[in-house]
Amino acid sequence: MPEAAKSEFWKDLKPITRVFQPDAKPEVYIQNAPSDDERYYVPFTDTVFSRPLWISPTQNKWCDILMAKSAGLVNRHYHPHEVFAYTISGKWGYLEHDWTATAGDFVYETPGEGHTLVAFEHEEPMKAIFQVKGPLIWLDEEGEPDGFFDVHNYIAMCRAHYDKVGLGADYIDRLFR
Repeated sequence: MPEAAKSEFWKDLKPITRVFQPDAKPEVYIQNAPSDDERYYVPFTDTVFSRPLWISPTQNKWCDILMAKSAGLVNRHYHPHEVFAYTISGKWGYLEHDWTATAGDFVYETPGEGHTLVAFEHEEPMKAIFQVKGPLIWLDEEGEPDGFFDVHNYIAMCRAHYDKVGLGADYIDRLFR
């Protein structure tokens, strides 16, 4: 139960007793998700890091906080499915678009979009929440497919990092839903 209500109009409302259906898993709750504790941020590229928040291996989906402490780059890639992003801090965008996202900005990426993610120099690190569905298809300089990265690659990358920094490879398992 959250903290006790004091003067809120709903203070006498009782919580429901059957919260989860029989086979449902509990929610994922992460306090201070955009933490400054760098152990939670998995190197995604040489300049961009990812903090996993939720992972669905069976749906090939994940939600993370992408972070770059200075200028950063996620190489050219294509999304066969939609992607949602919300900017927490810093400044980022795609070389292929005419906008730059800053704190409070929301982005919906349509299925079939290819782009090059860049993080700009800024007084605050770039931190944005992404929900990714399906693989990222890496692209070469001509925009042709050159490999892929999916939820299973993501899980393996996170396991290796969390083992290396002392959180344990199984730390990631608590995020599976």
